Amino acid sequence: MKALLLAAGRGTRISRYLQGNPKCTVDVCGTPLIKYTLSMLKSKGIKDIAIVTGYRHEIIEELVMEDGVRIYYNPFYDVTNSIASAWFAKEFICDDDIMIMNADVFCEESIYDTILNIHKTPVMLADTTRKEEADYKFYFEGERLLKYGKELEGDDISGEYVGIATLKKEFLPCFINRLEEMINTQQHSVWWENVLYSMTEELDILVHNIAGNFWAEVDYIEDYERILNFVKKRKSENSCHND
Repeated sequence: MKALLLAAGRGTRISRYLQGNPKCTVDVCGTPLIKYTLSMLKSKGIKDIAIVTGYRHEIIEELVMEDGVRIYYNPFYDVTNSIASAWFAKEFICDDDIMIMNADVFCEESIYDTILNIHKTPVMLADTTRKEEADYKFYFEGERLLKYGKELEGDDISGEYVGIATLKKEFLPCFINRLEEMINTQQHSVWWENVLYSMTEELDILVHNIAGNFWAEVDYIEDYERILNFVKKRKSENSCHND
């Protein structure tokens, strides 16, 4: 399996706390988030990794210089969304099972184990413990995604999208074709996930629930504080176990 990390965005909702740095470079108790993610992926045997940069790309590229990752650059990060970032990395996407992940997402180790054990395709990760407070909401029945969006309310919410999806090799030609169609019709202001959303009427887009596992996306300062508290608590527990 490969991994593609999307890190081109500016992060306007939390930018005043970042001193101009990309969201994926926030310090997670002594380690930049992007370095933590790379370390976790490699520890699980995922060695073929690419990052799409954009905003302040030089900061990310310097951080990962010695990590052996491929770098793709989206020079239009200020006027496009993540679908354009995926398009710039399409040559990387096309030939093996792949997880695509927003680089500002922190996941505990168990989530990476879950990803490696997903055998269906395409699968998007969601958390059913977060509903009304969710940022981007999913409604699904069984495993099938039926509705999606920030505006979903009440019984139309099953959980929150985590910011990670897995695509098997056999699905990739379909994915790349739709990605190309959308870019060619100037749909460059939507998320990369809209490629999958556009297929919900014609095939099953699946959802895997990771409730009970910790994750957070660095969108707001409260998200970042949750990550720091989790890491500190986990380090404290491990220290106690080692005493």
